[in-house]
Amino acid sequence: MAPGTGCISETSTMSGGEFSMEDQDGDTLGSLNQNIGKPPRDHSSMRHCTSSSWLLESEPDIMIIGLKPTSEEKSEFSPILRSGSCSEKGPKQYMEDEFICVDILGDYVGRGTDLPSPAAFYGVFDGHGGIDAASFTKKNILNFIIEDSQFPSGIKKAVKNAFVKVDHTFKDASALDSSSGTTALTALVLGRGMLIANIGDSRAVLGKRGRAIELSKDHKPNCTSERLRIEKLGGVIYDGYLNGQLSVARALGDWHIKGSKGSKSPLSSEPDLEEISLTEEDEFLIIGCDGLWDVMSSQCAVTMVRRELMQHNDPTTCAKALVTEALQRNTCDNLTVVVVCFSKDPPPKIEIPRSHRRRSISAEGLDLLKGVLNGR
Repeated sequence: MAPGTGCISETSTMSGGEFSMEDQDGDTLGSLNQNIGKPPRDHSSMRHCTSSSWLLESEPDIMIIGLKPTSEEKSEFSPILRSGSCSEKGPKQYMEDEFICVDILGDYVGRGTDLPSPAAFYGVFDGHGGIDAASFTKKNILNFIIEDSQFPSGIKKAVKNAFVKVDHTFKDASALDSSSGTTALTALVLGRGMLIANIGDSRAVLGKRGRAIELSKDHKPNCTSERLRIEKLGGVIYDGYLNGQLSVARALGDWHIKGSKGSKSPLSSEPDLEEISLTEEDEFLIIGCDGLWDVMSSQCAVTMVRRELMQHNDPTTCAKALVTEALQRNTCDNLTVVVVCFSKDPPPKIEIPRSHRRRSISAEGLDLLKGVLNGR
């Protein structure tokens, strides 16, 4: 897709699905931020893009070519995983992002562990205050999940334990700067089940027949639930920053803020979890650091990736297209994007039958459209 192509759309959200890897813990979605001194994300200046998929949500008679009936999806669908990634320093002086892609988890784990098929692991880690925390998390998070006594029977507990273990082990690594920090967003796929774990302002977005389904929420200090937790633990928020220092409410590392181990800190290292059961409607997953989402809506990213996949069916090229577009939109941060496809085939064509209903646009909408076309 050519750089600069955009889309005007609303972002759809959905919480979970019918699949349960283990008993529910009552987890809620969350989000957090990272770079010290980096201002909170300003969505008022976000550029959007016009997308046919945005129009589809109001069309009950859309025809999807090449898909099986919904009744067959639950019993027959089996994901075929392919991934691609792209990571660029962008306009910043240093690169502080890290990521991991393991398409075949069985090869990583080795023999002796009974895993469903397919099994895969993906993650993005957006560091701040240096690269140490992000690099340490990338190197250890998957190992800590696999080594946990709850893996693979109790996936949610294993993932939560691994996040806490990464945080505490990082503090004890004397050769590393424990004052650096990182966000962490991971996706663990086991069979048709997918578990998203998130602390920070990186984001996971599911492409579901052209619609954007957000599977994580940003942990911002000004978010009501985060603000109440922070204030209850003695923290303060200055102009959107936790204790006047961080524009995120959760992170790994940043031990100069957390203090000693075991103490209740306003800066949390506990991830929010979201689990879903994949169906044939679920075409791909985008996980990216906030350098992408600062300048692009979730729906715009899904529309771009779907269009790219229909052209070349290459997730790596899709990830590069998103990074290129974000750079064209003048992002101020490092850029890291991972695209995971759930089928070997490109997304099916969506046909919108001709409608005899008259359509109109408001004066406000017309003015917005003119502004987009004129580059305002």
